[in-house]
Amino acid sequence: MSKVLIYGMGFRIKKQFDEEIEPDKSYMFCPNHASLIDPFLLIALSKNPIVFVGKKELAKIPVFGFFYKKAVIVVDRSSAESRKRVFKEAKRRLQNGVSMAIFPEGLVPTEDVVLSPFKKGAFSLAIEFKIPIVPQVYYDCKRLFSWDFLKGGIGVFRVHQHKFISTKSLTIENVIDLRDKTFNIIYDDLLSDKKYMKDTNRPNNEREFKSPL
Repeated sequence: MSKVLIYGMGFRIKKQFDEEIEPDKSYMFCPNHASLIDPFLLIALSKNPIVFVGKKELAKIPVFGFFYKKAVIVVDRSSAESRKRVFKEAKRRLQNGVSMAIFPEGLVPTEDVVLSPFKKGAFSLAIEFKIPIVPQVYYDCKRLFSWDFLKGGIGVFRVHQHKFISTKSLTIENVIDLRDKTFNIIYDDLLSDKKYMKDTNRPNNEREFKSPL
């Protein structure tokens, strides 16, 4: 369905995979987050069932919200009780062998930001369940499918899937190092991409567009 949506809107996908996903294995997907199209792109790229953790506000978006609620563990970030419930549900899903996707920035930053600081949740879960981190870089979603209605257009979504980061020998004491390693891989890749940085540095790019993500 996601692939049909992306291609139906006139977009194409160009992938560079340094390592391939194996069917029937669990992974923790950690992409950068810049657009509403990001979850659809991730699902379109994956061969395995994926569950997302995402904000409750997105469930209110017409049409999109219907599909969103089916694939996402919804969290109210203002509620400590909701965050606990999400962590419990995520653990249950991982025990059943599915993969999980968490955008570790926890938000969509303003468009002048290369990459926002990562939160620890995805990395704690990955260590607990000994599943590899899959760093993914989305270069073009912000530029082509922006919340700024004055920009965007049809084009190619380029994706770089980096080598996976093993968590087999890690303990919870290593969570910060794992988080920072993943951040640096994605940040350095984005920083070296001319199209991404040209869009990030364009004039008046610090304006706040009310993204519900």
